[in-house]
Amino acid sequence: MTGEEIRSTLKKYNLQSWSKQKNLNPISVEKAEGIYFWDYDGNRYTDMSSQLVNMNLGFGNKAIGDAIKAQVDQYCFIGPSYGAESRAKLAKKIIELMPDNMGKVFFTNAGADANENAVKMARMFTGRNKVFSRYRSYHGSSFGAGNLTGEPRRFPLEPGVPGFIKFFDPYIYREPIDFKSEEDATKYYLAKLEEQLQYEGAGSVAAIFLETVTGSNGVIIPPKGYLPGVRALCDKYGIMMVCDEVMTGWCRTGKMFGFMNFDVKPDIVTFAKGVTCGYIPLGGVAVSKAIAEYFDDNLLSCGLTYSGHPLACAAGVACVNYFEEADILGNVNKVGKVLGEKLEEMKAKHPSVGDVRYIGLFSAVELVKSKATKEPLVPYGKDPEGLMGKIIGLLAERKFMTYTHENVVLVAPPLIITEEQLTQELKKLDDVLSIVDEKFLG
Repeated sequence: MTGEEIRSTLKKYNLQSWSKQKNLNPISVEKAEGIYFWDYDGNRYTDMSSQLVNMNLGFGNKAIGDAIKAQVDQYCFIGPSYGAESRAKLAKKIIELMPDNMGKVFFTNAGADANENAVKMARMFTGRNKVFSRYRSYHGSSFGAGNLTGEPRRFPLEPGVPGFIKFFDPYIYREPIDFKSEEDATKYYLAKLEEQLQYEGAGSVAAIFLETVTGSNGVIIPPKGYLPGVRALCDKYGIMMVCDEVMTGWCRTGKMFGFMNFDVKPDIVTFAKGVTCGYIPLGGVAVSKAIAEYFDDNLLSCGLTYSGHPLACAAGVACVNYFEEADILGNVNKVGKVLGEKLEEMKAKHPSVGDVRYIGLFSAVELVKSKATKEPLVPYGKDPEGLMGKIIGLLAERKFMTYTHENVVLVAPPLIITEEQLTQELKKLDDVLSIVDEKFLG
């Protein structure tokens, strides 16, 4: 098929995620390598969001491809109750990368069903029914994960499942309180969380779910002491601490898992995306030794046809090996420092940039109408004039490919990006922000 045939066929037969379908015009991709992909007219685009923050190792990684091919030659599928070498190897590797309190892994197909199964496990283990998660969170769009989700993508699922309770992120930039320090902010947010636990009946709460660093909803990084404080509350009330590492896992934040930046040991960790870097879908739930031992004598009422799919696990083993052998963490921390410095320069330069937040190669640029008032460039949950879409369009014209959510532009390139490549691409973002300053602030 030609590029135009692909595009027209998709528009006729395919429903695209999170989109009004009428005016879609998808780019037909002919080839991809590293951090770049090309359309059928030979135009080269730079992937500055790692697609959906999942292609941590970029396109065309030979080690992953070869591992998949070798598994195809052995067999493509065997059910979850049978022994598959790739499944065994990946489970062992994941637990060895986790803190010493972790015990076993249950494999899923992606992040949403990882979170759904984590809910079930926490409820079965504790015998409790309520689950806390944050308003500015995204945990998936299937029914259970969509009820965990706090932002507007949960609305089509409502009225939802009973027992899902929302609380506020430690979003210091948007807080009307002028905190003297991060520690003061932490004290405030933890006190409000504990108060809400008491109102809901802490003894009925099975789990507190947190994106370790809030992802698409703004790369909101927890203040000093916040995650250890949540851990302490969970210990105090017998609640499971669940870290959603679907985006922040697998080297994205400069550690193998995001929670490792904050000196905590969760009871449950969910993951997906970077475990196979998008080459084949895979997710999972890592649980503590205590939870794993509970299911030695109690039924684990979780099951998926493709749990631990051999092809996906083969890709996962190759990915984890590559992270270590290629010192991806070293590159993330080196290039991530440059990313932070460049973003701070843009914040100082551009009236439209209210805040920048970054950890490793995970970052967000928050756009405002006024630095003084912090009024968002678009209202929460709305974009009546399509301003954010226009900004993404301006970036796409320059072949800088990413996405926005609310008033935030995400910058999360593949973890293999070099300093030179990053600097070259950020000049494009700088140019577009100048246009936003001039034309969108008025």
